[in-house]
Amino acid sequence: MAFEENEISVKSMGGTEMVKRGLAERLPEGLVDDFQIICSRVRDIEEDKIRVYWLHDLPDDPETNHLKNKSSRDRFHKLVFCGHWQYNQYIHKLNIPQDDNCVVIETPIDPIEFVEKPKDQINLIYTSTPQRGLELLFPVFDKLCEKHGNINLHVFSSFKIYGWDEADERYQQLFDNLKEHPKVTYHGFKSNQEVREQLQKSHILAYPSIWSECNSRSVIEAMSAGLMCVHPNLAGLSDTSGGLTFQYQFDQNVNKHANKFYHALDHAIEVVNEPDMQQYFKFVKAYADSRYNWKKITGQWEDVLNALKFGYPSIESRALKKDEGQMFHYVVR
Repeated sequence: MAFEENEISVKSMGGTEMVKRGLAERLPEGLVDDFQIICSRVRDIEEDKIRVYWLHDLPDDPETNHLKNKSSRDRFHKLVFCGHWQYNQYIHKLNIPQDDNCVVIETPIDPIEFVEKPKDQINLIYTSTPQRGLELLFPVFDKLCEKHGNINLHVFSSFKIYGWDEADERYQQLFDNLKEHPKVTYHGFKSNQEVREQLQKSHILAYPSIWSECNSRSVIEAMSAGLMCVHPNLAGLSDTSGGLTFQYQFDQNVNKHANKFYHALDHAIEVVNEPDMQQYFKFVKAYADSRYNWKKITGQWEDVLNALKFGYPSIESRALKKDEGQMFHYVVR
C-alpha cells in the first residue's frame, strides 16, 4: 500500500486519515505504485520505492524530531508539510534546509453548502478533541448564558475519533457536566457528515484553543459552512484562517485566556446575525472553499509525484546510500 497505515492510524477517523484516504481515492490509478508515502510516523523504509514523508505533527514530537539529523532526512525523496507555519517551525527548530526537497501542500476539504442560519437562536459549536480547549470553553459558555438567553452549544468531542476510547476517561466529569447543562448538547463522537450537518445550523465556532496545531480542520470546515470562528492566534490557526476569522491574542495564563475568550465570544454573539457580518461570512466561505479545494490540492500532489517519478525512474536511483539507514552520521577527522 503506497499510503502507509500504522498501529495508530489504522483505527483512526481523524483529519489526517480522512485526507490520506481521500487523496488515495482521487489520484489517478497507478500513479502511486512506485511510492511509499508515510504519514507522521516512520516504521519501515522500502528501499525500492520513492519515499515521501508527509508531516502532520510539530517538530517537537518524538515521532518526527529525528529529522534534525541529516541522515534521517536523506532517507526521503520529499518532505511534505501540511502548512506554512508548520514548515517554518521545522526550519527554525530542526534546521531543515529550505530547498526543493520540501513542499507545503495544505489540507483539503469538501465544501459545505451554505444554508441560512436560524434567527431565533444562536448555535455555538465545538468540533475538536477535548484537550484542545473544551475545559476552558464550558465555564465561559455557562457564564455567557447568564447574559444571553438565546444561545446553545453543540459539542462534538471525543478521543474515540482516534480509536483511543480510554483517553476519554480523564474528561468524563467534564462530559457529564456538559450533558447536564440545559443549553448544551453533547454529541460525543459522530461521523464527519453529522458534524458537517450541525455546522450548517450553527452560527459560531467557539474554539478557545490551548493546543498548538499545524493547522485546523475544525476551523477550515467552519469557515466553509459560513460560521464566525472565534479562536486565539495560537500556532497554525492564523495561517489556517488567512487572518479572516475573529481572532484574539493567546495567553498562556488560563485565567487571562478565559477572560479574553469571554469578551471575544460575547461580542461575537451580539453581532453574528447582523446583515453585514452575514455577507462577510460568505466571503470567508468562498476563500476557504478556494484555498482548501480538493481539485486544486489533488493537482498539486499529482505534480509533485510525477516530478519525483521523473527524477527517480529506477529502483537503483531510489536506494539508500550506505550510511542513510543510520540515524547519526559520524565524521572521522
